Order: sequence, then C-alpha cells, then structure tokens
Amino acid sequence: MVYYMLGAVVASLLGLLFLKISMGKKKSGASTMEAQSTESVMERSGNGSTDTDIVIVGAGVAGAALAYTLGKDGRRVHVIERDLTEPDRIVGELLQPGGYLKLMELGLEDCVSQIDAQQVYGYALYKDGKSTKLSYPLQGFNSDVAGRSFHNGRFIQRMREKAASLSNVRLEQGTVTCLVEEKGTIKGVQYKNTTGQLLTAYAPLTIVCDGCFSNLRRSLCKPKVEIPSCFVGLILEKCELPYKNHGHVILADPSPILFYPISSTEIRCLVDVPGQRVPSISNGEMNNYLKTVIAPQIPPELLSAFMAAIEKGNLRTMTNRSMPATPQPTPGALLLGDAFNMRHPLTGGGMTVALSDIVVLRDLLRPLHDLNNAPALCKYLESFYTLRKPVASTINTLAGALYKVFCASPDPSRKEMRQACFDNLSLGGDFTNGPIALLSGLNPRPLSLVTHFFAVSIYGVGRLLLPFHSPKRMLIGARLISGASGIIFPIIKAEGIREMFLPTSMPTYYKATTVN
Repeated sequence: MVYYMLGAVVASLLGLLFLKISMGKKKSGASTMEAQSTESVMERSGNGSTDTDIVIVGAGVAGAALAYTLGKDGRRVHVIERDLTEPDRIVGELLQPGGYLKLMELGLEDCVSQIDAQQVYGYALYKDGKSTKLSYPLQGFNSDVAGRSFHNGRFIQRMREKAASLSNVRLEQGTVTCLVEEKGTIKGVQYKNTTGQLLTAYAPLTIVCDGCFSNLRRSLCKPKVEIPSCFVGLILEKCELPYKNHGHVILADPSPILFYPISSTEIRCLVDVPGQRVPSISNGEMNNYLKTVIAPQIPPELLSAFMAAIEKGNLRTMTNRSMPATPQPTPGALLLGDAFNMRHPLTGGGMTVALSDIVVLRDLLRPLHDLNNAPALCKYLESFYTLRKPVASTINTLAGALYKVFCASPDPSRKEMRQACFDNLSLGGDFTNGPIALLSGLNPRPLSLVTHFFAVSIYGVGRLLLPFHSPKRMLIGARLISGASGIIFPIIKAEGIREMFLPTSMPTYYKATTVN
C-alpha cells in the first residue's frame, strides 16, 4: 500500500502545480455556426408550432438508447438515421460492466438478450509469453452484472426495435444535410428521405448523435480529432480463448492486440497498427504484415485460428479516433456520443460514456415540461457538460494513457513503465482491483485514476532502485516519473482539469438544481 500512498501524494502535488499553470493559460474563442437559415430551407406554415419535442440525428448506440429513454419519459421524439439496416462494424462490441449498469438504469438490459451476447468477467493480460488474469471486482453486484460482448449491429437493432415500440417515437431513414438555424437558435434539421425529397423536421431541441464521422459537429463544437492508430479486424472461428469469458490483451510490438468473444462461435481479433495508415490489403502487404510481424506474438492456443482467418480474408480496418469534448453551447441543440467525444477504443469505454451521458441528460430534462425557451434551456443544459465530466473524463484519460503505456517503445523508461504496469496488475488484491474497477467503469473517479497511475510509476521506480541502485537506474527512474507525467497530464488538460477534479467549483454545476 506504500506505493499507493506515495502515488496519491505525487499525484496531488503534480496535479496542483498543473492546475495552477493550466488555469493561467485558458483562452476563449468566438463561436461560428455552419447551419442554414430557416427561410432558405422552406417557409414555415402557421405559427411554427411542431408536434415533436426532440429531433435526434442518428440511431446508433447513443441515438437509439436516447430515443427510447426520452420516449419512455413521454417526449415526442423524431429520430432520423441515414441507414436503418443492421450495421456491420468492428468496434462497439464490448460493453463494460459499468456500461451494463447504465443500460439497466435505462431499462435497456434486455437488448443484450437474443443476440448471442457473451458475458465477460475480466481480462487476461499477456507479455513476453507470460499471462495474468484480471477479474472485474463484481462482488456485491447482482449475478447478472458483468461485461457483455456481441455483434455491434445486432445490439443496435435491438435498441432501435425497443425505441420504435413506443408510439411517441418515430424512426425515419433519411440523410440530414444541415441544421436549421434562425437568429442563432437551432430550430431543427433539413434532411432527404429515402425518395430524395427535401424535408425539414422542427423541434425545440435537436440532439446530434451521428457518430465519429459526424458532418454536423463543427456547427456545435470545436473538434480536435486525433488518429493515434488503426484497428485491423478479423474473426476467429473454431477455437477457444485461453481464459473463457475474458477479453485478452497482448502487449505486442509495436502495439496491443485484442481478442474477445462476439458470439458463442466467434472471437474478434483487433490488431492495433500505430499511425494513420495501415499496410495495403489489396496488394497483400497486410497479409504479410499479419503473418510475419503479428503471428509470432499470438498465444499458441489461438495461432492456427488466427492464420486461418488471414487466409479466409475479409479483413476490416477502422481508424481509431480521439477527440476531447469541447462544447460550444448553442440554443436549441446538443451533441452526444462519438459526435461529441471520442477516446481510443483499447479499453472499450465508449458505450459506457455514451450511456452514462444519457442518464445525466435524462435526469436534467425530466423536470422540464416545456422545452420551447431555447436560450433558458441552453443555459440550463450547460450543467450537462459539467455533470458528465467525472465519469467521462476518467474513462477518456485511462484509455489514452493506457494505450501509450501498452505500446512498445525503445525508450528504457517507457519499457520499465510497461513492465511495471504488467507486474503491478499481476500482484492481485488492491493492486488489480483498483485499476480494473476504473477500466470497467465501476469506479470512474478521476483522483483514483491519477493515484493508481502514479502508484504504478513509483512501483516501477522501486523495482529499478531495489535492492541495488546505480546512477543509470536512478536516471531511468527519474525519466519514468517524468514520462508518466508527460503521458497523463496533457490528456487531463485536454479534458479540463477543473471540470474533472473540482466539478462542484463550476458555476454550471449548480444549474442542475434549479429549473427556470
């Protein structure tokens, strides 16, 4: 426990210093609106009244879950989704236990039934031929509480069906082309339906959930999208994971490899490739890369199935995007889901953040009977950005930091950090339960994250200096602490230090307690 006490002290001192520096550098910027004026879209009939309370753009995980949640609360919801057929993606397939708890809170837990979803009870971590099992700390929870892994498209279709079952929720296939703006207030959206007809949907509140490739987010925030890596996806068949009902993370070179079940007969493999480009699939470079660089690092139990999947083809790629939430409060509109906030998918935290955000938004909207006062509603909903921060920023920061730690590096201090992380997690007890509770979304607390992160760093320094130290080892230890700070603090700064650690000091925090 001495490492965690030292970690807490170091985290607190560095955090206070970083907070002081960061707050002195805050900048404000003017906002811009890339929305089309109402008059240029169509002439509104009558007094502009509408029979819709909320327009939702997108019916993915966030949009479909939000539509059901608001519809269940009696809101009249119009959902416009570009393609209502079953999606086929290689991410969004693992829901952490913390996300499953949010799913239960929203009354959507039955959406993981009848889709051959698999329960997940933790992770297996591999490094240099060694492995350790990291179980979720699920003691005290209902026996049904665990992670879930599944085909993303099946899960989304179940939520869409659930939302469409409500008479006050309308799902329509259409392509939203722009937001409809009038005197600085969003009044709805312009879209084309399946026949190509240009239509406009009006509502007092428009919520944009159109995913990571959102073409509307620039109207509502100042996105800073980074692409740290890409995933190459394969499906393994006719094999069993070494640790049943566990995700498997291989600390490979150059970056991690993931395995997890997506049905009773299929295992998803995601090979992380650093950078924005991947070897070409069409000319065979990808097959060669997977066979010569990746295959030698695959656990023996999975190797033959991995090679068979390569030969079968059907390789899929996906860019991994990271984007901190940078809200630009706009009357009449709100961003949600990957359109608003993204993190590296290594930790599988995206759906947990989205579902947690929906719970926060639902609770804020429940006391409001009338959404038509757009300026007052916008001011009130500023509290959403503050109330979501502790959960969202913890998961976002962990994802970014863990990815950097888990990637191979020639730097001796980074190598020590990676080894210290593996060895620390292998110790069991609180050394395992604390970090895994953060990873699973069961304990998304920013201070706990920073404490555990620096505890691992100090553990790594202790390994270097004991039982015998030398100037070289001391230098590596100093660089390890410096490197750890260089990894986590820029991510925290991007998330917002005050909002993350001191949300109650934000004026917007208290707007949730009053309804104008």
